[in-house]
Amino acid sequence: MKNSVAAPKTIRVLNHRFNSAVALRTLLCVFVVTVIVFSALPLLRYFHGRTIFDYKLWYETGKHVLAGHEIYFFRSGKYDFMYPPPCALFLAGASLLGQGGLILLLVAINSAAWFCSARLSAILAGGMGGARNAWLYLVPNLLVIVYIWSSYHLGQPNLVLLALMLGAFVALRANRQIIGGGLIAIAAAIKAFPVLAIVYLLYRRYWTAAASLVVTLALLLLVLPVPLRGFGRAWRDIEKWSAGMLKYSEASVGQRPMRSYTWKNQSLVGVSNRLLRHVDADAASAPHQPVYVNFADLKFSAVNAIVAGIALVLGSLFIAVMPQRGMRTAKSDAIEFALLLLLILMITPLSFGYFYSWLMLPFAVITHQVLAAKDSAILRWSLPALALLALGLIFPRGAQLYGNSFFATLLLVVGCSVELLRCKKQKGRTQSVGEVNSPS
Repeated sequence: MKNSVAAPKTIRVLNHRFNSAVALRTLLCVFVVTVIVFSALPLLRYFHGRTIFDYKLWYETGKHVLAGHEIYFFRSGKYDFMYPPPCALFLAGASLLGQGGLILLLVAINSAAWFCSARLSAILAGGMGGARNAWLYLVPNLLVIVYIWSSYHLGQPNLVLLALMLGAFVALRANRQIIGGGLIAIAAAIKAFPVLAIVYLLYRRYWTAAASLVVTLALLLLVLPVPLRGFGRAWRDIEKWSAGMLKYSEASVGQRPMRSYTWKNQSLVGVSNRLLRHVDADAASAPHQPVYVNFADLKFSAVNAIVAGIALVLGSLFIAVMPQRGMRTAKSDAIEFALLLLLILMITPLSFGYFYSWLMLPFAVITHQVLAAKDSAILRWSLPALALLALGLIFPRGAQLYGNSFFATLLLVVGCSVELLRCKKQKGRTQSVGEVNSPS
């Protein structure tokens, strides 16, 4: 009994000592140093003539756009560039800076997105008080630092997507629906990733945000490219991208034939196919020894039925635990938004390691619950989730072959769902008591 009382007291003491202006300034200095290191390494690789991963593709795509060439063309049986057309237009402007300048610009954007994501996560989890709480910056960012580094290392925009989504959540909570819908549209135009967020807007009856999203997408897809590409070519870009990327077959998802069902894909689609079908879980373009981890050998159609069923269950669970409009609180909104990000990570067909920087908000919510010294379902479910994610650091390939990131996310989904349901019931009881005590 003494230990159970002492633990919350210890947490409060640590929170009080560490949560200070000095701690925040120290963290900011550490952040700046880390950003400089993370940003310098891709530039150093470029200046030393070493591989620069996706930065090279971004530069070449930008040059193709400026030269009036096709953006989407097959090479080695797949598209080189797989992102939506508006992303290619941005890269066209960035490529004018030269390859080194493009890398510098992209790492600067990543750094700004990281700062915004950390601050917005703290605000969503703990309100404006959370924005001054050093723990809400330190813990979530430490837990996802590996995925953040991957974004810098490979040149991926997932930190930018996270900042846009979190900005949209803050805007929606403030009832600034036009801004919220526009930010989600920009994220979708960059990577066609947060499709589930569009469904969420409609279900939550954010009609203005949904309309803003549609209008913004139309502007980005059809109006913005016209001065550079012309309307006919802009439309053809959309058609070619859709035909190449919006497909799903036994061999591939989109244009990822060598990655769709391998250990690198931690989505529901990727994990289900390699565990339930006899597919190479470590496919590569060069000759290699195939790796199989399936414990069943089902038909592709049967796996699809299972994937659809699980997705339906997860979506139904989300709807069941969501509080009604009049029962929502800042705490329930934070958990609801975290749950939405988790579901996007799981249900999107391609979900690679660097996508999991999106766990920043769920971990910020968990950290806030711990600091409040409350009995939280999220905390109990997060501990085994963290253990699964840690396995990916110790055994990077072995753990991911069996979907450690996917199953860790699933545990966080369960924890968030239980906690959100508890918030919903508590608010319902409070309203019932208020109605009983109100004068007739």
